[in-house]
Amino acid sequence: MSTSQTPCIPPQAAFEQCREGKKVILDVRTEVEFAEKHLANSKHLPLDRLEGSLNQLDPSKHHYLLCLGGKRAAKAAEILSQNGFENLTIIDGGIDAWERGGLPVEHSARKVLPLMRQVQLVIGVLALTGSLLAIFINPLFAILPAFLGAGLTLAGSTGWCGLALLLARMPWNRSITPCGASCSTEP
Repeated sequence: MSTSQTPCIPPQAAFEQCREGKKVILDVRTEVEFAEKHLANSKHLPLDRLEGSLNQLDPSKHHYLLCLGGKRAAKAAEILSQNGFENLTIIDGGIDAWERGGLPVEHSARKVLPLMRQVQLVIGVLALTGSLLAIFINPLFAILPAFLGAGLTLAGSTGWCGLALLLARMPWNRSITPCGASCSTEP
């Protein structure tokens, strides 16, 4: 998934280019997602902090943009191109496609529920609680599951999930070591 001006590249082709040291992989997922699994030598700048961290990137380098599936990479391409970055390519299908293709991925020994499962659990528990309260206590509690449904609709249609951003900031989701300190494909 890309913007109309940003090309995509299959994971295998991106792997070959990066192995030769020709490109920089920029991972724009959250810290917890990056800590769970990431590509060796990738540069990590979460999308929500990208605009404030542009000075950490070299606009003359060619950047391959990576997220979970492609939507955040497309948003990152939009931000970067608005700030003078011209050599941008989205890794088609994100890290999920990279891993499905049998390409190397580093996994953390630290076990935390994946962020999307945390989101699903929170929404499920709140929707169930709101529904039960609406049935047994007061029908006005039906507002809670309706609110959650609206939030899911927004997240599904835009790729932006406020609950995921909130959960990513929780103490159990903070990575033990800083993610971006030693991550770069540059020689």
